Amino acid sequence: MNTDTASVAIERNAEAVFKFMSDPNKMDLWSFGTWRISVDGDGLIHGRSIFDGATACVRIESNAQNRLIDYWVGANSENLAPRIFVRITPGEVTGSSTLNCILSMVSFRTEAMSDDRWHRLVTAHAFEVQLIKSLLENDFDHREMTSSGTTQTS
Repeated sequence: MNTDTASVAIERNAEAVFKFMSDPNKMDLWSFGTWRISVDGDGLIHGRSIFDGATACVRIESNAQNRLIDYWVGANSENLAPRIFVRITPGEVTGSSTLNCILSMVSFRTEAMSDDRWHRLVTAHAFEVQLIKSLLENDFDHREMTSSGTTQTS
């Protein structure tokens, strides 16, 4: 089994980043594996891959004390596995400011995952952490954009 880690420094405090990454309603802002989501009453996220339309389910388990988030992922709710996790490291741990942090996303490759699928996941996660950084630092929500390119609040 292979693993991959994608990390980025974010100019926001660790608590704000943890809250964002723990919120199931924010996943379609940044996750290419769960596009156009719906969230059940019990927090189960249903989405579709932007790459091939495949159905994906995700359950988020967060540990606020340690700023760890497990994303239990599967094609349906009966086959979820904790294949992706995020750790948010406060800036003061790395000798930086309390106003920033490091977000690290770790993913595990299953035995059944093809080389192409793994490469796509690794590439997507590298981009996703950059997208998360931009969304948080710019307070931007692309879901609020109209077809003309303006935001609904403009």
